[in-house]
Amino acid sequence: MLASVDDDKAEDVVEIDLRGRSDVADYMVICSGRSTRQVAAIAEKLAERLKSAFGIIAKLEGKETADWVLLDSGDVIVHVFRPEVREFYQLEKMWQPGAAHRTPQD
Repeated sequence: MLASVDDDKAEDVVEIDLRGRSDVADYMVICSGRSTRQVAAIAEKLAERLKSAFGIIAKLEGKETADWVLLDSGDVIVHVFRPEVREFYQLEKMWQPGAAHRTPQD
């Protein structure tokens, strides 16, 4: 997966190990594209490569607006953002090891 996003010129690629921290996936990859067109292309090409190389049918969400496309391949979730949207949501800070976790307030 990392090679695919690198081939498509994704920027600021971060891989986060979620094993033991989430039941949703084992890994999360977060990267950026410079435009909505590039964000959509990175996600689409990754989905195509997963299908052709491994027979994995990945689910894509957000491709219509392509500000933030989520690709779910089962064990790995990939978030492809436009830089401004990535900065706003700051997923890395939430999921990186040692990141402060919020607790619900009474």
